[in-house]
Amino acid sequence: MEGELTALAASVATTVVGLFVSDVWVQAKERLARFFNRRGAGEDAVDELEADRERLLAARAAGNDAGVAAAETAARGRLLDALMRDPGMAEELRLLLADLEPGTTYNITTGGVNNGPSFQVGHVHGGVNFTVPSAYPTGATVKPDQVPAPPVRYSNRVAELARLNSVFMSTAGHCEGEEPDVAMLWGVSGVGKRALACKWAAGAKALFPGGQLYVDLGGLRGRSVIGISPGTDVSEGLASCLRGLGVADVCIPDSVAERSALLRSRSAGRRVLVVLDGVTQAAQVRPFLPKGPGSGVLVISPLDLGELVADGARPIPVKPLDMAGGLELLADRCGAQAVERERAAAERLVQLCGGLPVALQIVVARLLGGEGLDMASLAVELEDEAGRLAELSLPALVPGEEYSVSTALGPSYRLLPPDAARLYRRLGWAPYGLFDAGVAAVAGSFDIRTVKRLLRTLVGAGLVEKTGDDRYRMHDLIRLHARACAAQEEPAGEEKAVVERVVTHYVALVALADRAIREDRLRCADLSSLLSGADDPFSAVGGPAPLPWLDAEHPAILAVLRAAAGHGLHVRTYQLSEAFTVLFLHRRYLAAWKESLQLGIDAAVAAAASAETAGAVAEATAVEARLLSLRSRPLLDLDENDLALQHLETAVARADTTGDLRLQASVQEFFGRYLDRVDPRSAVDAYRRSLDLNTRSGEARGAAIASYFLGCAQDALEDHAVALTTLREARRDLLALGKPDLRMAARTMAAIGVVHGQLGEVEEALRVLGKAADDLHAVNGLHYEAQALVDRADIAEAAGDRSDLVRDCLTRAHAIYEHEGSPLADELRRRLDGMG
Repeated sequence: MEGELTALAASVATTVVGLFVSDVWVQAKERLARFFNRRGAGEDAVDELEADRERLLAARAAGNDAGVAAAETAARGRLLDALMRDPGMAEELRLLLADLEPGTTYNITTGGVNNGPSFQVGHVHGGVNFTVPSAYPTGATVKPDQVPAPPVRYSNRVAELARLNSVFMSTAGHCEGEEPDVAMLWGVSGVGKRALACKWAAGAKALFPGGQLYVDLGGLRGRSVIGISPGTDVSEGLASCLRGLGVADVCIPDSVAERSALLRSRSAGRRVLVVLDGVTQAAQVRPFLPKGPGSGVLVISPLDLGELVADGARPIPVKPLDMAGGLELLADRCGAQAVERERAAAERLVQLCGGLPVALQIVVARLLGGEGLDMASLAVELEDEAGRLAELSLPALVPGEEYSVSTALGPSYRLLPPDAARLYRRLGWAPYGLFDAGVAAVAGSFDIRTVKRLLRTLVGAGLVEKTGDDRYRMHDLIRLHARACAAQEEPAGEEKAVVERVVTHYVALVALADRAIREDRLRCADLSSLLSGADDPFSAVGGPAPLPWLDAEHPAILAVLRAAAGHGLHVRTYQLSEAFTVLFLHRRYLAAWKESLQLGIDAAVAAAASAETAGAVAEATAVEARLLSLRSRPLLDLDENDLALQHLETAVARADTTGDLRLQASVQEFFGRYLDRVDPRSAVDAYRRSLDLNTRSGEARGAAIASYFLGCAQDALEDHAVALTTLREARRDLLALGKPDLRMAARTMAAIGVVHGQLGEVEEALRVLGKAADDLHAVNGLHYEAQALVDRADIAEAAGDRSDLVRDCLTRAHAIYEHEGSPLADELRRRLDGMG
């Protein structure tokens, strides 16, 4: 046996010597060094081989045949020592040389010298015979089945599974040489992409008779160590595929290019599926493209890789589950009866989890665990934003391996470029999860062009969703993660700075919308410096209409108000509260109006208490009076009359200290509207005071409005003829303003119609009220349109034989009140039901 090993050493040594002077020596040296070190031959083996090579080259250059022979002898000796210590390394070394020097054949026989295609050593003993083939050894045909099994219980994603089928069902008809079909499942971490891919692959084995390969590039990156090159995940992934196709480790080349080429060779003629998980760049996919006709590649990525789509991949976004999908998951895990028994709580859990499967799976684990939780109690627990992320986690059985939403979202966040990551963190501090590029720009302190680019990055990462109206949505759960990242990474004080920038942005926009709707309305907060030189989107050609914009944005504005108050931004809070009121004068969202005004009142009181100048105190006091009087309106609509009276009495006292006649006139008008309910005669007096104060201050619109309310009070006192005269004069004055007040003029016409009804002039009353309702609808005075419709229905019903008209008016009014959240909706519903 020793003789056989000696012959083998002589054979391979000759090849190594040949490599000394070949073009592949650099690659050969590295691989031979790893070979020797792995086999325990010493760390200096490669240095010794390099020294042998230098001596050989020097001897050849000098024509020194003896020196050449000496170098060869040294190399043979080194190999012989290694082989004697570890005889099993002979086969491994043979395969290594096959890769480095293909086409060489070693045939060690019982004697003689063979100068043919095999290298033969003379004077050998025994029958050791081996050949270095010109291609990699194929071994037995292997059918890989590497894709992990899908979850034991899997539900949902019917549409996505169908799309995968549509992409890959056609691959069977592909011809030799065609590129494989590539599909890309992309979405935020934790959305269930891997489970979806595994589920589909499990049902698609018949499509890929050559087998299924799976590479977790994200896992390979996670296992990488410092100093490993960026392509290590691809290189190791290719090695994994080659092993799955039956290639031995010693036959796997070093470079990515060679491994990719070998993968194409080994996949030629067989239809295989390659599933690549954790892909973050298009370049990571290309080396894995198999060559077999009908093969396919399924990419799983947290990013929407546009470059990969440009290469022909079919993108399939995987979004959070909708309500139906979330409930189906809960029913599948917890039982359909449990979900039906606590339907409202189950729906709230889906909302709180944002439809993220990872969050819902944690919810399931907690519900089925030993905590004794039901859905309602867990939903209550998760309502607290401050602790929600912490509650959506499971105890770690192994330190550092916690199963949580934060852990799941981590990869998507860590892949973001620095600027996009900063925008993501700061958007977590923005008061509302639905925003446009302008809000994102001020939150992140970026210009608009840059922020649009960064938002595309966040959309591509699945962390932000673009809606159909050029706005963006960040779900509450993702916002909480962004906020947690911001708390760890942003400088101290940045949260308040972000909120203040966003609040100031909204104050300017809402104030501009307010002025676009009615420039001459009474305002007490001075915004001249803020609005001076500000771009007004509502006056621009093609800009948004102010009232629909306010209507669409009102949940965001209310959230901004809350954030401003919570951060002690008193002046900005009352400024925004006052400007925001214009929406509620047209849309009676009573709860929101009531809350927004209370936030403004509290802020005005706090601002006055902390003000450092008399002017600041005076403004805050005037704003307090203004907002107190305004808040009496939703309070009266909600039948909170006693609180409305307290507000009005305080408002009168505060207004009297300011010396502002316009403010005093306005407060008297609001007081009159309270007195309409409890003391109509005193209401007339209040309106006369308001009319006088407006006239003295030169406020023509205020005087006309006071006349309108005076006429209504006179009608309530059954002084109908006088009321008709007062109301006609008020309507004339409203239409005669520099900018006619069409909305108040339409309200006045409705009041005139009511007076005609009181006078028994039914047809005229119905005609005038019908015209008034149409005019109010045209100017978005929906609340008052509903009032006119109800008055018209009352008159028609009293006159008799007009049931169709009554039903039509009440139905339209009911729809408006229901939209506003008014308690009057229930009253009209009962009335309609009673009509049969």
